Amino acid sequence: MNLRQRLLLMFSLTVIVAVAAVAYVVSLRTREAFAQADQERTSGLVAQFHREFDRRGAEVTLRLDRMSASEEVNRVAFDLGQHGEASVYLNEAGTLAQQYGLDFLEILGADGSIISSAQWPARFGYKETVPETNGVAFLKKEELPQGFTVGLFAARSIHSGDTTIYLVGGERVDRGFLQSLATPTGTQIVLYRVGESGFQPQDLVGLDGTIATPEKYQPLIKLAMERRGEVSAIVSPTSDRKDSLFTTAIPLMDRAGTVVSVLLIGSPRRGLITLQDHIRAVALTVGGLGILLAIGVSLWITGRVTRPIVELAAASRQVAAGDWNVTVSPHDASGEIADLAEAFNQMTAQMREQRERVLQAERVAAWRELARRLAHELKNPLFPLQLTVENLVKAREMAPGEFDEIFHESTTTLMAEIQNLKTIIQRFSDFSKMPQPQLQAVRMNDIVERVATLHEAVLKNREHPVEMRLELAAEMPAIPVDPDLLHRALSNLVLNALDAMPQGGSITINTSVREETVRIAVSDTGTGLTKEECERLFTPYYTTKQHGTGLGLAIVQSVITDHGGTIGVESTPGQGATFIIDLPRRTAATGVTA
Repeated sequence: MNLRQRLLLMFSLTVIVAVAAVAYVVSLRTREAFAQADQERTSGLVAQFHREFDRRGAEVTLRLDRMSASEEVNRVAFDLGQHGEASVYLNEAGTLAQQYGLDFLEILGADGSIISSAQWPARFGYKETVPETNGVAFLKKEELPQGFTVGLFAARSIHSGDTTIYLVGGERVDRGFLQSLATPTGTQIVLYRVGESGFQPQDLVGLDGTIATPEKYQPLIKLAMERRGEVSAIVSPTSDRKDSLFTTAIPLMDRAGTVVSVLLIGSPRRGLITLQDHIRAVALTVGGLGILLAIGVSLWITGRVTRPIVELAAASRQVAAGDWNVTVSPHDASGEIADLAEAFNQMTAQMREQRERVLQAERVAAWRELARRLAHELKNPLFPLQLTVENLVKAREMAPGEFDEIFHESTTTLMAEIQNLKTIIQRFSDFSKMPQPQLQAVRMNDIVERVATLHEAVLKNREHPVEMRLELAAEMPAIPVDPDLLHRALSNLVLNALDAMPQGGSITINTSVREETVRIAVSDTGTGLTKEECERLFTPYYTTKQHGTGLGLAIVQSVITDHGGTIGVESTPGQGATFIIDLPRRTAATGVTA
């Protein structure tokens, strides 16, 4: 990943994280504010419900007070005290309930038997628990012919002589009761009447009648009845999440503490969800714009900063590859970037100057070394030549027979030393004019086998024979090389190995294929080399032999380098040496790919 991509990623992540954090915080605060508002609204409605409950209870109590003081009720009590027939008053409760505006009214005897019932006349004679007559209204589940209902009741006692009767009357707590509450727009109020046989959808009553999806409220109702206290949850009557309600369930209990009804107050969440969607849309829009801005900023920064840096990096690679003439143009860069480009150009200029000085020093040193080596190499054959000429001069004064014998020996010596001089001169000449490789696709196994065949006779006919082993890769691709130069280089390595094994041994040539190179390893079991010798081994004119110019391995290195390859040596004194050659499977010179 380059700098431009990293900058773009960094800016984009920064924008996304910042926008997401802001959106999350705003959404969280908004949700908390709506939750608080819903709680306050619910609390207000609950308080209003209790006020209405108390008001209705007071009205029921007041009506029963007026009824208990009426002449009709006192007459009933008097007649019953005189051992009158109770069945005469079977319909009395219905008449009184209609007269005083009550939904429920029962007249009970002192033992709790029903004398008259407005809501269910057929229950005449049934017994009920005698209620408390402390003037406080209470909730009560009332049994009717068509089922159960919930009402707000009050009870009064009337005494006549030794006889006491009870009036138990009340109003329904149903849809009409809910409609009397001042409900905010969108708020849902639902009343659930607890039946005898589990959850029944028809027992759930709302302001507008029955509820479309009553089963959605069942878990909340069940939880409120189990906990016998207020519980809240989100209820979704439809699949549209905007129709969901923050619903609070309040259990309503009778005097015995039994839950007879559950009041459900639902606050709409449409405003919250709409606002959250709006916040999310704004966040996505801002995030998208932020990413576009990040792209623009990253492109601007890369144009101002990274492009010069990329150019500097490319120029540095060119310098590392050997092109010291490269320069960097600062373009419109300023500040540190321009200073960096100028410093780079100054560095390359100084490197060029230093290179020229180094090259000049190397040329002088090379000529000096060449002169020294030539003087050393030429000195060896010149001394015998001088002695031979001096012997010839002295022999000229001898008798003719003796002179001929000395002359013959001297000319033989002269010819041998002259041949040595020619050999030395030829070696230096070869090194000075190494030809450029003429590349063609060749399999290295073929070159190795030719070298082995060429030296096979020499290896076997030595006083101490040397064994040649070939370990060649089974599938060797053809690579672009000069077969003659490679043949010459490998031959030099084989001859060096022979010189390192005067007592015999073995030479192993191994070939292998790598991802980008072909490797040739030439190993011997000779005397080996020290670490210092390995470091100086490819230096021209350096040799570890008693007789040699020190150019053989330098020529080998030159050949391998001209092919774009590398050569190295691994050795330990007394354990032989291994020369490793790596040649590329593709060269820039030919474009040939193995």
